[in-house]
Amino acid sequence: MIKAVIFDWAGTTVDFGSRAPMEAFVKLFKKNGLDITIDDARVPMGLNKWDHIQELLEMPHVKSQWFNTYQRESIAADIDKLLNEFIPMNKVSLIECSDVIPGVVDVVHHLEFNDIRIGSTTGYVRELMDVLEPLAAKQGYRPEISLCSGDTPSGRPSPQMMKRCADFFGIDQPHQMIKVDDTQPGIDEGKNFGCWTVGVAVTGNALGLSLEEFNQLPELEKASLVQIARDRMAAMKPDFVIDSVADLLPIVDKINQNLSQNQFPKVVNQ
Repeated sequence: MIKAVIFDWAGTTVDFGSRAPMEAFVKLFKKNGLDITIDDARVPMGLNKWDHIQELLEMPHVKSQWFNTYQRESIAADIDKLLNEFIPMNKVSLIECSDVIPGVVDVVHHLEFNDIRIGSTTGYVRELMDVLEPLAAKQGYRPEISLCSGDTPSGRPSPQMMKRCADFFGIDQPHQMIKVDDTQPGIDEGKNFGCWTVGVAVTGNALGLSLEEFNQLPELEKASLVQIARDRMAAMKPDFVIDSVADLLPIVDKINQNLSQNQFPKVVNQ
């Protein structure tokens, strides 16, 4: 039986469309003389923010802009500087984009009522989570444990944060846990740990629209974009794909049924 569910944050439980990091990254790079798009900023989503910045700087069109601006290639000290500038920018974005996604609180309360523990992992650093967690708690979402970039020697897609969650809950069988995420590094984090993985397609990075933008779409366009997002998430190879955490409970039931029949996660990369 499932004993714990470990959720991602932006795009999974809060911030429909995962907008807060994107806006901050675009502003950060513009401040430093570099032009990136929202789509560029989304590519490395799920990594810890230092690695995220490094990946952005390695994009050919960004790398060339950096060289033209600074007459040299970027180094680790540049990433440190950019991260220090990013954190206060992202704090502002977090406050603006901190709404808990519809359905999350009800699902979490149902899981807790059925003795399923709730944890979380994120690519955000602790300084950012110190802003976000109280905002989410006021709306009724309070994971028992939240692990951040920097809390373990390696961040996602390493399984180290998942292992810390398992130890906190006293769970020694990965297949008794579910990782719910909207990014490739987050899905891989779960797979590398050996647990079930559930990919969130519509509320997160795969679609990238705010709730207001999504609700204003004509129905045919909405249906088309939803299918594209589902396909993008399926390509990340989670065990299951859902549109939103609001759709998670039937998946938990399905996984428990699978376990009762000695069926385990289909991919375990330990």
